[in-house]
Amino acid sequence: MFTALHLEGSALLGTVTTLTCLGFLLIGYDNGLMGGFVNSPAFTGTFGIDIKTDAGTNLIAIIVAIYEIGAFIGAVTTSIIGEGLGRRKSILIGVIIMIIGALLQATAYHVAHMIVARIVSGIGMGFINSTVPVLQAEFSPKATRGRYVCAQLSTLNFGIMLVYWMDYAFSTISKGPETSFVWRVPTILQCIFLIPMIVIIFLIPETPRWLAAHDRNEECLEVLRRMHRHKMDDQTIKAEHELIVRTVALETAAGAGSWKDLFRSDVVHTRRRFLIACGIQIFQQLGGINALIYYANTLFQSSLGFDANLSGLMAGFLNTWFFLASFIPWFLIDRIGRRPLLLSMISVMAAVMVVQCGLIYQVQHNTTIAKSAGAGAAAMLFIFQGAFTIGFQATVWVYPSEILPLKARQKGSSISTAANWICNFIIVYITPPAIRNIGWRTYIIFAVLNATWVPIIYLFFPETKGMALEDVDKIFGNDEVIEAMLAEKHVEIEEVEDHRKG
Repeated sequence: MFTALHLEGSALLGTVTTLTCLGFLLIGYDNGLMGGFVNSPAFTGTFGIDIKTDAGTNLIAIIVAIYEIGAFIGAVTTSIIGEGLGRRKSILIGVIIMIIGALLQATAYHVAHMIVARIVSGIGMGFINSTVPVLQAEFSPKATRGRYVCAQLSTLNFGIMLVYWMDYAFSTISKGPETSFVWRVPTILQCIFLIPMIVIIFLIPETPRWLAAHDRNEECLEVLRRMHRHKMDDQTIKAEHELIVRTVALETAAGAGSWKDLFRSDVVHTRRRFLIACGIQIFQQLGGINALIYYANTLFQSSLGFDANLSGLMAGFLNTWFFLASFIPWFLIDRIGRRPLLLSMISVMAAVMVVQCGLIYQVQHNTTIAKSAGAGAAAMLFIFQGAFTIGFQATVWVYPSEILPLKARQKGSSISTAANWICNFIIVYITPPAIRNIGWRTYIIFAVLNATWVPIIYLFFPETKGMALEDVDKIFGNDEVIEAMLAEKHVEIEEVEDHRKG
């Protein structure tokens, strides 16, 4: 069932990248999907929701945010069973669940039905989203690994842009529940991206690092040969294979693969690396980006006082800019590194939110400069979103897979992704009532949080630019310690293999 065709070299890497990009496009598609039509008469009329009341606002927040709870469940489940399943099977399961969820959403007529459907779709996304970054990292060349992740994020932002404009086009005919097709059609159209993912999964092999970690060293070597065909000589490929197997041996000796070992300060500092992986995911969500992506229309209407049509247009322009800006880190992430992008752009995000507080205050109190303040506040949203995609977004999905030890990569990546989704839920759930009840003060929260991340990242997050995944261990434990650990545990490669086979 899982036999792959014999893709090699650039064709293999390109096919893997296409799969991972489609996985990220789906994240963006769903983010923009709800943000574009959630306040439309066609959607609210179908479910009998009055968005002008506290109860209606809270119900909209639940419908949108419950997806993140499903994704959290999916990511946690993947952390438990994903390592045994492998990267390909984990993604396949997620795709099938998402197709079921899309069908359920598109056929919903009651709130309970929609909430269940959102949870099901979210579970599928949790499987996909916690696995595709690992798959990409384990196939990508070390010198350009960041660029491949940037490609994923550009497709994510393309998904947001695409569905926002789709929603805007449909909104012109949104008159009530009798026109519910204006949100049902975009909802089911995500299957256009899901079905090709199933085909691609059958065209690629498992990652060499997963194969090595599961005693399939000959298959690991064969996949490495396919990856590097016409790029490396066989001796160099064998040396890379030996390094991977040796890293597995080290991490087995250090006990880096079990659940309890995620929290151990062992020779390769698994606990610290796990906390860094979770931290970077938590920081990006609590910084407030999904308050903009999910509720762009709401923010333009409620915070800036724009009418519904102009809000839809501005949300479309904002997310078009988000897509275009995502190409900037393609040229930066593997040149200047992860840390400089994070530190500089998060600082910009914090500063923008400080300015935004003052501007929104002017708008909401209808002062003499309210109109110009509204224009300035709109501009701040564009700057914030641009800074996010250049700094945070470009880094957050590559960094956990780079920083985690091989034996803990699936578990650690899945849990860090789960942390991302639960914090995403918090932001998506609190944003509508926060905008409704505390108005401009909402932006103070995001300003303070983003400012807090800067010193933490400066002090505790190392640079991984241009490093082989196996070499990252050396950041946390020097060569002498690692060699001593191997000698002490008697885990030369041949001995480890004999022990496992026996």
